[in-house]
Amino acid sequence: MFLNLAPLKEYRDYRLLYFGQMISFLGSMVSYVAIPYQVYELTKDNWLVGMLGLVQLLPVLIFGILGGTYADRLNRRRLLLVSEFLMSLLILGLTLNAWSSKPSLPLIFVLVALFQSVVGFHRPAMDALTQKLVDKKHYAAIGALGSFRYAAGAIVGPALGGVLIASFGVKGAFLFDLITFIAAYVALSMMSSMPDPEKSVRSAWVEAREGLNYALSKPELIGTYVIDIVAMVFAFPVALFPSMSEQWGGASAAGFLFSAMAVGSLVMTVLSGWTNKVAHHGRAVVIAAALWAVFIIGVGFSEKLWLALLFLGLAGAADMMSGLFRGIIWNETVPNELRGRLSGIEMISYMSGPLLGNARAGWMAAKYSVPVSISGGGIICAFAVIATALCLPKFWSYYGHRSK
Repeated sequence: MFLNLAPLKEYRDYRLLYFGQMISFLGSMVSYVAIPYQVYELTKDNWLVGMLGLVQLLPVLIFGILGGTYADRLNRRRLLLVSEFLMSLLILGLTLNAWSSKPSLPLIFVLVALFQSVVGFHRPAMDALTQKLVDKKHYAAIGALGSFRYAAGAIVGPALGGVLIASFGVKGAFLFDLITFIAAYVALSMMSSMPDPEKSVRSAWVEAREGLNYALSKPELIGTYVIDIVAMVFAFPVALFPSMSEQWGGASAAGFLFSAMAVGSLVMTVLSGWTNKVAHHGRAVVIAAALWAVFIIGVGFSEKLWLALLFLGLAGAADMMSGLFRGIIWNETVPNELRGRLSGIEMISYMSGPLLGNARAGWMAAKYSVPVSISGGGIICAFAVIATALCLPKFWSYYGHRSK
């Protein structure tokens, strides 16, 4: 019923990677609040906050594929070390910009785009390395542990970000994120040396195409990508949190809004033991996406902060339910020699949806209103999820391996 901690007990390298990335992710979630908050503070424009998503989209599309390919060609631990170093330099740039008397808005957009480019190499390498560090019998457990790490960081990080912004401004939030990169770098340095993958004579683009062809040949993988993108594009409300927070207390309220979905995610993760007994994984993903849409509609109609937080928490639980079953499908379907490339494609699916969703939310809020953007998007999402499930019958009927 509860979280399986066996991989943390049995595998030293997995333990180092897990806790190092947990601390680093905490800092990243602080910046996750600080960046849109700073843009809204400088411009008071929901549309420009939403445009942060579009600026990050091209790097996700390009480097999600290319970064995943190099995660299968290069030493994954070494690639993570280089990525962490480059990301820390970019956060340093955001920190120095925030400390200036007149922070540059274009520089924020440039640094965010560059940061997302590096993430395109970092995330596939981390996912591929994680899968290699444990036995196959623990794949479901590491999926749940990864979800717990995400949920815990996404709860504490934004709340802490709100406190830091309220106390020290966004410069204090960026400085905190910069410091957390040290923990990740030290943990990676302490891991055992990993063997280099077998050298390939083929070009990176040829291998990238091989990974893409594999993904397209698997209806169960296509379903996970499409359902997630549809749910996020039409019902992702995060770009509107800085604007929503103004009526409920400013930076502190923004921190709560950014954390709320993660609270629901954490509860779902801690109680994730039941997922091992479910075999209809495709069906579970569709149901979870539909519930996500319903709860986001509730957020749009909320006039009190506590009610908005409640619906966001429920939406986060539904999103995590979807994520848990999508993770099981990915681990059951993808061989490790393709894991880096498929992790890149996976990253495109779960990041492009929110990025496009933020752009949609910002545009609709600027054209109509914040409540219309949120509730209207949720209604469209509900119908889109049902239509997608009807168009993907093989995904709906996907029957995975069930634990005894």
